[in-house]
Amino acid sequence: IAIPAWKAAPALAFGNTVVMKPASLTPATAHALTEIIHEAGFPKGVFNLILGGGSMGGALVEHPDVAGVSFTGGQGTGASVAKGAMSHNARVQLEMGGKNPLVVLDDCDLDRAVQCALDGAFFATGQRCTASSRIIVTQNIHDIFVEKLAARVKALKVGDALSADSQMGPLASDAQLATTLSYVDIAVKEGGRKVAGGEALKLATPGYYVSPALIVDTKIDQRINCEEVFGPVASIVRVKDYDEALAAANAGEFGLSAGIMTSSLKYARHFVRNVRAGMTMTNLPTAGVDYHVPFGGTRKSSFGPREQGFAAVEFYTQVKTSYTWA
Repeated sequence: IAIPAWKAAPALAFGNTVVMKPASLTPATAHALTEIIHEAGFPKGVFNLILGGGSMGGALVEHPDVAGVSFTGGQGTGASVAKGAMSHNARVQLEMGGKNPLVVLDDCDLDRAVQCALDGAFFATGQRCTASSRIIVTQNIHDIFVEKLAARVKALKVGDALSADSQMGPLASDAQLATTLSYVDIAVKEGGRKVAGGEALKLATPGYYVSPALIVDTKIDQRINCEEVFGPVASIVRVKDYDEALAAANAGEFGLSAGIMTSSLKYARHFVRNVRAGMTMTNLPTAGVDYHVPFGGTRKSSFGPREQGFAAVEFYTQVKTSYTWA
């Protein structure tokens, strides 16, 4: 419910009407948000919900009365959305995922680094565009970091998302489960070594469950480090030093979020300035966001004005310049 809420709130606050079309797999949360908005007393027609597949989304995007489209999803769909909106000069805001690096340097707080990697990679079953899917570790700390992280990953309890005992719930669909398992296989075939998880699970509660996967001995140019999985899969890349770590973090076509674990102010400041990402985290998981600050990435992760915070005014309002002689 977070993404439609953070899109709708500034749109309504700045005086727009909204038509929301959620992903076909998640209509219930969108319906709940719509009910909340209507119960709050908004006039009829100000906030509207439509449900359906891709063709309905296409018709909405291409409608001449639509002044702007804010989209979150995959790159392929994002390109289609942009093409449809631009065909009638509607403004476009696209958020299209990431392959987010977490750099772990020798001088880091090891236990905090392990916790941040665990939270960033596997919270919400890895189904967040800001998840830490690439963990880049300098060589002197690599082995002990992998040992500690693998132990924590293996200990994660997978189960019913509504159970207080569960630490990781199911994936969104059978297709996403198949995609996740296929990327684990791809990583191993390309030379990676699976040290935890990556197996489909059958549990008492129905769902698309998989054990969280940790893969080591990967190279930065392998598919597992270049393509978004959107599941609980983290790969580890061993590097020599900070310079090599920064180069690895900047590899690939995405640029949404990037993090660094270090006690060095020098490296932290250099990373924040030079990593090619729209958001940076220092000694924090890459997946954390706050709604009062701008959200968005660089390169193929995002297109158009930033979401949230003061930046939202750029997308949801029109600038008018008025001259008067009196």
